[in-house]
Amino acid sequence: MTVRHDGLAVEWLGYATIRLAGEETVVYFDPGRYGVLTGEWEPDEAGLNHPPGRDYRPEDGDVICVSHVHHYDPDGIERVASEDATVVAFEGIDGQDRERGLAPITELPYELRTVDATTSLSVDGVSVWSTPAHNEPDGPHTRPDGTPYHPEGFGCGFLVDVEGTRAFWPGDTDVLPGHRSVDVSLFCPPIGQRFTMDRHEAAGLAATIEPNLVMPVHYNTFSTLATDSRAFAADVAAAGVPVVLDEQ
Repeated sequence: MTVRHDGLAVEWLGYATIRLAGEETVVYFDPGRYGVLTGEWEPDEAGLNHPPGRDYRPEDGDVICVSHVHHYDPDGIERVASEDATVVAFEGIDGQDRERGLAPITELPYELRTVDATTSLSVDGVSVWSTPAHNEPDGPHTRPDGTPYHPEGFGCGFLVDVEGTRAFWPGDTDVLPGHRSVDVSLFCPPIGQRFTMDRHEAAGLAATIEPNLVMPVHYNTFSTLATDSRAFAADVAAAGVPVVLDEQ
């Protein structure tokens, strides 16, 4: 479904793929992966799925933000990008894309702007800020040996200003100290437990930063991302923060 918020049409297309559309500008976060744009995403035994239900190829994106190599999908980018799109990508993707057998991001037919975890830039009238995104060593979202799934320097989050409305996708990350001072209208946290902040941590962060709307993403794609989104929504609403679930 499409969520209308503060002049934007917002859609969660599955996994970490988010579409933000203003009157003149369209921004995507992390398009593709796991069949979310190809109609090939099938529910597992637990019924976990959130596919668009169609072959999704709008080719309307002006700015395409890619947070880290796990979310890099060259086919997904080509499906959503307009001919003159700009891809804003975390600098560490270049090189890791080849290691994962993916087409090099530097060879895509779009302008490429790379960022680290603390970059600010303007792209086609969209202000973009990258933010730190990682799991803390020996924290709750690590492998059995204590090493993080997403170590510091592996990726970033993105805060964008689209036609006067700020939207924040923090990426695959724990709740970090800098997140608690973000000033944002739309907050799209990951809540899928194992690899990122879980629903409890994300709800606590939402209560702290008090955005105008919270729309969770990056959950129920597969069993290791399973979570109770309605319980998350109830916790956020109990803190007095508006929340919506974009679920089919």
